Amino acid sequence: MTTARLTRDELRGKAQTVRGLVDPAELGATLMHEHLLWDIRTPAMRADPDQGPELCLCNYFACNYGTRKAPNNLVFVDPDLASEEVGRMRRAGGRSIVELTVGGLEPDPMGLRKVAEATDTHIVMGCGHYVDEYQDAGNRERSVDDFARQMIDDITLGAWGTDVRAGIIGEIGCQSPWTDLEKRVMAGAVIAQRETGASINVHPGRHHDQPQEAAEFVRSHGGDLSRLVISHIDRTIFDDATLFRLADTGCVIELDLFGQEQSYYGLNLEIDLPNDAERLRWIRRLIERGHLDQIVISHDICYRSRLTKFGGHGYGHIFENVVPLMRRRGFTEAEIERITVGTPKRLLTFT
Repeated sequence: MTTARLTRDELRGKAQTVRGLVDPAELGATLMHEHLLWDIRTPAMRADPDQGPELCLCNYFACNYGTRKAPNNLVFVDPDLASEEVGRMRRAGGRSIVELTVGGLEPDPMGLRKVAEATDTHIVMGCGHYVDEYQDAGNRERSVDDFARQMIDDITLGAWGTDVRAGIIGEIGCQSPWTDLEKRVMAGAVIAQRETGASINVHPGRHHDQPQEAAEFVRSHGGDLSRLVISHIDRTIFDDATLFRLADTGCVIELDLFGQEQSYYGLNLEIDLPNDAERLRWIRRLIERGHLDQIVISHDICYRSRLTKFGGHGYGHIFENVVPLMRRRGFTEAEIERITVGTPKRLLTFT
């Protein structure tokens, strides 16, 4: 497959979806961190012959809560059903989705293009690699420049052996403590940002200091923190001082577990997840401190049990339920627009 490489000038001022370049004004209401086709099973889970039961009403809660072993809840590869789910989001008022299934999570660029075409949705695909455990053995000897070149090619030529181009870098995976391999990928992501003008999305480790550590790493390597999105803050930071210190770096704070209303978080039993109302209270405190331009939201759907087909809230939840809740809680239309439209538009516009 031969495609022409896009130049920086061709990218500048545009957003790039899986169907090509678009005017950023067309993006509209945007979910900034989702997965439409994914496999987040660890390598060990994928090798396990027991993938658990098929989801149904009698086991939905146990599978979703984590008390019933169900690795097959962590994989979803059906573009037709994904199109049905995205169609519900479109009817609820959403227009665009940032899809961050990257290396190690089984990205499917052609599947994403199929969903975009079936639903007339702007899907912006990410590039890069997830946390160390998920990375191919061949990545362990790769250099920073090699990772950077791959991400630049993903944006300017096409990703994962296709002509489908990425429109954002990430989610770049970190752990706490993060590994040398993860740092090399992150350093490559910063180079790719400088070369292409794309934003970076980071999956931070599950320790309250790791988002700050990632932001300082990007700063020290010459990255643009105003175009750095730190994901999963609502499972990572739980006090004002740590949150405000991170916001003061200028990075974008992403609360992306909307729809997860239970406190139980199986990946870190030491913390209690907030519900949507509490997430909005965190956002209000950020706004009152002057950080309105640094907030984006999403669901980070990566369990089948969160799709409406299997009893979950689906991709439309923010537009169906959270935005009305924001209005009831005193958010202005200008604030809602900035969080769901304006800041995503800025981040997805190549500089």
